[in-house]
Amino acid sequence: MKKLSLDAYQVIEAKGHDPFAYLGRHELPKSGVVIRALKPRAEKMWLLEEGKHARSMPRIEGTELFEIKLAKGSFDTSYRFRIENREGHAWEEEDVYRFPPMLGELDMHLIAEGNHFEKYKILGAHLREINGVSGVGFAVWAPSAERVSVVGNFNHWDGREHQMRTRGSSGIWEIFIPALCEEEVYKFEIRASNGDVFEKVDPYAQQMEVRPKTACIVHNPKQYRWHDSAWMKKRPERQSLDQPMSIYEVHLGSWRREAHEYLGYRELAHQLVEYCLWMGYTHIELLPMTEHPFDGSWGYQTVGYFAPTSRFGTPDDFRYFMDHCHQNGIGVFLDWVPAHFPKDAHGLARFDGTPLYEHEDPRLGEHKDWGTYIFNFGRNEVRNFLIASALFWLDEYHIDGLRVDAVASMLYLDYSREAGEWSPNKYGGRENLEAAEFLKQFNHLVHERHPGAVTMAEESTAWPMVSRPTYLGGLGFTMKWNMGWMNDTLSYFENEPIHRSYHQDQLTFSIVYAHTENFILPFSHDEVVHGKGSMPGKMPGDDWQRFANLRALYAYMYTHPGKKLQFMGIEFGQWPEWDHDTSLSWDQSNFMPHRGLQLMMRDMNHLYRDTPALYEVDFESHGFEWIDCNDAVNSTMSYIRRDKHGGFVVVALNLTPVPRDHYRLGVPEAGYYRELMNTDAIAYGGGNVGNVGGVDSENVACMNKPHSILVTLPPLSCVILKKE
Repeated sequence: MKKLSLDAYQVIEAKGHDPFAYLGRHELPKSGVVIRALKPRAEKMWLLEEGKHARSMPRIEGTELFEIKLAKGSFDTSYRFRIENREGHAWEEEDVYRFPPMLGELDMHLIAEGNHFEKYKILGAHLREINGVSGVGFAVWAPSAERVSVVGNFNHWDGREHQMRTRGSSGIWEIFIPALCEEEVYKFEIRASNGDVFEKVDPYAQQMEVRPKTACIVHNPKQYRWHDSAWMKKRPERQSLDQPMSIYEVHLGSWRREAHEYLGYRELAHQLVEYCLWMGYTHIELLPMTEHPFDGSWGYQTVGYFAPTSRFGTPDDFRYFMDHCHQNGIGVFLDWVPAHFPKDAHGLARFDGTPLYEHEDPRLGEHKDWGTYIFNFGRNEVRNFLIASALFWLDEYHIDGLRVDAVASMLYLDYSREAGEWSPNKYGGRENLEAAEFLKQFNHLVHERHPGAVTMAEESTAWPMVSRPTYLGGLGFTMKWNMGWMNDTLSYFENEPIHRSYHQDQLTFSIVYAHTENFILPFSHDEVVHGKGSMPGKMPGDDWQRFANLRALYAYMYTHPGKKLQFMGIEFGQWPEWDHDTSLSWDQSNFMPHRGLQLMMRDMNHLYRDTPALYEVDFESHGFEWIDCNDAVNSTMSYIRRDKHGGFVVVALNLTPVPRDHYRLGVPEAGYYRELMNTDAIAYGGGNVGNVGGVDSENVACMNKPHSILVTLPPLSCVILKKE
């Protein structure tokens, strides 16, 4: 047997970091060249050159290596191989080890620096043409790996055949494999420094198999042709802070099903858009569409940060969904999860055999409550990975904004940890300074590169200036979920009306801080799961009172400063808690009182969009003025909402089941006040108590206002009036 070099043994045993140093074409020390190939399933091999006879490549005895030596200059460098296996089947292929590196020095520099914001265009799997040959280029970051290979059906999932080259100290491995094309299935096989060999998904994969399969799929993002230029052009104007924003939060897997089967992206596009247009919502917010292995995580345990889930179709099907929403004037936000990732063996966890994406210290790198790892925000490549993911959804899918999940868990080192379970920052504090800097960079880049795009923080603490620009010292989010308002409001409405007079402050307190941030008022999926009950189930009283309470609650939400978000199903008050495994109870929406609530919400959405006083000045104090917040005895409240030009509406709530007849409200101007909304209307399932369309003001000063109106406040209701 021929004595082999160390390079040869490393290739045979698939342990080396540079198979290109041995395989492919190499000049011999004295004269001539040698061409070597490792083909585990080959019985015979030939070297093919244009216009010449095939030359047999002898096998190196006792190995799966083939080698041929030639005189220098006696062959074409664009050679091919002819291979025959033991069954006599023959085929031709290019030598992958004759192609040059793909990534340029500038790319490598920006990646190491953490500033390659289009990283997804070079890492992962991409259709390429090199020296006139078409194929797929693969690149992955795995700095501590001993060896990385691409495996798939094309090489019988054998990691010996397509061993990748490493690019110096960058930790990036790459290879160009000719003849591969779109929809090829692949993974990376990694040999860790301790000798363990395992398969991982591509962190930059843009398509993955339908679970429970876990392989990646080569995707060509350039095939889809968009038709939403009108929306994209007007988006900065339509998503400015002085515009209406009524968001319908949706879990696509359970919004609607047919015969217990998922609808696809294209079917959902038409059905969901039609429904949102009818209901009057301005935006849809999708629970995470990034690929995830476990349905029960609802998408919040992400594996594919660049891949829309394949449960509902292909990436182009999702593009169609986005395109159709935009063509019909509906914006789309995406829940995005940079706070943590799951421990699934095929995912990011211990990617190259070491803590790579997660922090090495478990006090900093693990959420024990959730069974997940925390990203290492102090590492350039990890921050770059996440920011590239965020920009990817805006670039490639025209997403209109990102709602960042679990921001509080990112900002505090002691989040959900006992004493001794966390490590303080360099100043001895509990703030995660690296995560805060990451969020600032994320927000700055999103707003700089995509004017009009919205970023939203699910953040429930007193961290200051979450929705203030980074140049003023804020985190830079466009808006922040108002979790305090949500908790206080639901707590108030869960009280029996007879006790509400003792809790009036739970409703009035929100105005004290309403303008300290740009708030979204959320009734999200988190309020109708895990034993919290459905929205009607939270309300006291009999069925009539439960739904009257809901109608008043939603009208209060839509007249309170802040943008609006409602989770699917609460708009018609379905009785069951939300279950991700079943469709919403749409049959209930055909009958009272659910139908009445749905019709009220439809009218409220359209009224909200048509009334500038309800949305133009959400984030400045002059957009809101109390008329009376002190009538706790009667559990009533009244206030004014104003638009930019002084136009206003009057809002009055009666939160007891007792009608308030001839209730005097102070108003700023004399005139006829038309009733725009009465949640007690018979069409909504109410008792039809009201003001017969409107009332005239009287020249009687009241509540520090020069004029007043005598109104009837129906039981458990909200009334909205506007001076004509």
